[in-house]
Amino acid sequence: MKATAAVLRGADQPYAIEEIDLRDLRAHEVLVRIVAAGMCHTDVLPRVPGFIAAPPIVAGHEGAGVVEAVGGDVTRVSAGDHVVLSFDSCGACANCNAGQPAYCDTFIVRNLFGRELDGTSTATDASGAPVAARWFGQSSFASHAITTERNTVVVDKALPLEKLGPLGCGIQTGAGSILGALDVQPGTSVAVFGSGAVGLAAVMAAKVAGATTIVAVDLQQHRLDLALELGATHVVKGNALNVGAQIMAAAGGGVQYAFDTTGIPAVIVTALQATRMTGKVGLVGVQQGDLVLQSNDMLGKTLLNILEGSVDPQVFIPRMIQLWLDGQFPFDRLIEEFPLSQINEAEQSSLAGGVIKPVLRP
Repeated sequence: MKATAAVLRGADQPYAIEEIDLRDLRAHEVLVRIVAAGMCHTDVLPRVPGFIAAPPIVAGHEGAGVVEAVGGDVTRVSAGDHVVLSFDSCGACANCNAGQPAYCDTFIVRNLFGRELDGTSTATDASGAPVAARWFGQSSFASHAITTERNTVVVDKALPLEKLGPLGCGIQTGAGSILGALDVQPGTSVAVFGSGAVGLAAVMAAKVAGATTIVAVDLQQHRLDLALELGATHVVKGNALNVGAQIMAAAGGGVQYAFDTTGIPAVIVTALQATRMTGKVGLVGVQQGDLVLQSNDMLGKTLLNILEGSVDPQVFIPRMIQLWLDGQFPFDRLIEEFPLSQINEAEQSSLAGGVIKPVLRP
């Protein structure tokens, strides 16, 4: 079938709105009409020279929409269902069977190549040339996406789909890391480095977890102001000379949990140094260089590299929705909507530190 998509044709080129052809569904697949798709910093990876997913590609991995058709082997999803899309997984490896699909044996191939497992494409352009359209098992910067039953989460039809897309990755990663991977306990202290969508989701989740000291760090004052409104008890400008000392003072000697969303090695070192012994430090995102540590930086501490919050979307997305409905997780305050035709403006604003969570509407 034909679909309208934002196609990235070159690492240094703007997205182009084009008509593409999606191939027929296979037995395990689902066709979703996209209502909204969040834009995440991970969507910039195909712009990195030499990255495994190369243009031409349709990015987008935080889709929400309505199911239009399902393959013959699909049992958990039906036509007409409202759904939120997340990362893909095999459902058969040891980690998937243990409830850890974010660490699926085939996670990288399924999510970061933008193509089928056999290297083929699900889409072609007007000339008949292949276009990568399986980014994170969805490629949701489009009017329609082919997904799988595994990465398609059914939600209540009464919910506003235009708000739910970001739950599939960025918000899930921040909240899941706090409530899942790090397992933050009541009465504890947390430092969050980077107050974008992932970091602010972590701040909100730390409040849900009952942390009593929540320190947000960022370069942008407007993001720190929002962090205070969403649950942070303290904020620190990221360019201050004594970031670590301010965090340690706020937490009475060091935090029990630190969470880095920046990937910047110097920031990660500060996070480790501001964490007390027996504490945990979680890392998400793409690390931007080698991490060099002194022996004391790790003394008695646990360092975790976290994918997708270490959660199962089929379980955790409904949990986030319920927290939102209960007034405890106002993730919708991070969202600013753009028509899909303004995807380049949305991307530039996000990269410049403006809009926190762009949501594109086809």
